[in-house]
Amino acid sequence: MTRRACVLFVDGFEEIEAVTVVDVLRRAGVQTSMVGVEQRQVTGSHGIAVQMDSVLHDVATSRFDVVILPGGMPGAATLRDSAAVRDFVVGQHDQGAIAAAICAAPMALGRFGLLDGRQATCFPGFEAELTGATFIDAPVVDAGDVVTSRGVGTALDFALALVGRLVDGGSAQALGDKMLVRRPPV
Repeated sequence: MTRRACVLFVDGFEEIEAVTVVDVLRRAGVQTSMVGVEQRQVTGSHGIAVQMDSVLHDVATSRFDVVILPGGMPGAATLRDSAAVRDFVVGQHDQGAIAAAICAAPMALGRFGLLDGRQATCFPGFEAELTGATFIDAPVVDAGDVVTSRGVGTALDFALALVGRLVDGGSAQALGDKMLVRRPPV
């Protein structure tokens, strides 16, 4: 069975966090869609423009195994404040999808009520935005149907943890070894 991932993009996203996850998931055979919340070309927080596969309204009725929110500012705040993103992420999660976020973006999951009673992590300084969660100082926190990560420096670990959840742990380890990741995926 082919697994499906959706990475949501808005202007001001963190390029490394978003593109690393897309690249690693695709290498692992996960069908990964880059979805612009409002437009097909989105510009990251460091001025890199990326062409999307689709826009949110085109995939609103699609089913994904994971929905991923990259960090970066002001992108993470835009994701947090978007009713369309909230409805999509919560709807996918209610249907069994993993909700995943990195850097500042876990604050969106907190706002959406998806961190209640769970452990989570985020970029330093955003801990108070993890509404309902217990903060854990770790590169990646896998809380079952919610996966969070710290930031740019943990993007590979985050992506490999998602491969472990969507494919299997052995595939994540093998892919990490092939990419010369020196520490085991979380």
